[in-house]
Order: sequence, then structure tokens, then C-alpha cells
Amino acid sequence: MKTNTKIPDVTFRTRVRDDSVGGDNPYRWQDMSTADYFAGKRVVLFSLPGAFTPTCSTYQLPGYSDNFAAFAKAGIDAIYCLSVNDAFTMNKWAEAQGIDNIGMIPDGSGEFTRKMGMLVRKDNLGFGLRSWRYAAIINNGLIEAWFEEPGLMDNCPDDPYGESSPENLLKYLEQAQAA
Repeated sequence: MKTNTKIPDVTFRTRVRDDSVGGDNPYRWQDMSTADYFAGKRVVLFSLPGAFTPTCSTYQLPGYSDNFAAFAKAGIDAIYCLSVNDAFTMNKWAEAQGIDNIGMIPDGSGEFTRKMGMLVRKDNLGFGLRSWRYAAIINNGLIEAWFEEPGLMDNCPDDPYGESSPENLLKYLEQAQAA
């Protein structure tokens, strides 16, 4: 569906550690553009409904982290996790999960997710607007392969997971290398 399309240009508000800030919270704001994350690289981007949620914390984020070396061997330069959460939440979630090899992208306003056509209502769970679960292989800002969970809808009663799993993307990459 979205294969061979360019990802939208968006600026993300991130928080990065900067020891020159000092104090108990040595972080500063840093704007990061889509180009900063994706230009000149072949990356995996996976997006999920929310930090600290069960499927995201038990399977998806740790699965990508555990398979980091296999993705690198398959020609992936970086792996990014995106969620409609703020930078504080995304940083604390990575810290709580012990994740240091996955880049966390906070789409706090949902702008990127909306422009990707993946912003859904999750009011039935008390979440408000969030991302539908998907993953993509992005090559220099162009979507090479797209993996979307079935049933895209507002207030979905289920939380499908499988299409966007790291195992599914690795399978695609193995088949692409063999071709």
C-alpha cells in the first residue's frame, strides 16, 4: 500500500542527555527532523500504540532489540521505535526496558502518524489518539516494505500483532537478500 512512497517531513521534539546541563535531569530539548533519522540510511521503523503497554513492552520493543544484530547483518543501519507519546515517556520506557540499541522517536503531537495515515482513536482504552501498529523498512526516506496489522480502525476492540513483528521483517529481509 505505502511501498515506494516518501515518508512525510516532520520535526520531532526530543530530549537528549547533555551532562553540561547538570542537576538531576541532565537533558535538553533537541529538534530532530525526518531527514535526521532517515536520510542516507536503510532503517526499520516500527510504530505502536503506547509506551509501557503489554504487547509493546513484552514482545515488540524487546523483540527488535534482541534481533538488532540480525537486522544489522541484513543491511539495516538503525532501528527506530515511534509512538504517539512525549519524549519524556519514550526515554523512560527505553530506560525501564534496558534498551540502548533502538532509537526512540516521540511523536507527541501525532503529526507524523497522522501524515502516515495511521492515527487512530483509542478512546475505548482511555488513550485518545494513538498510532496503529505497523512497521516499515525505509531506505533513504522511501518506504521499501510496509507491514501493517490488519483491521485498521478507530477504537479497535483487539490489539493485533504479527505483521509488524521483528520476525516478520527479518523474514522479508532474508527473502530480499536471496533474490
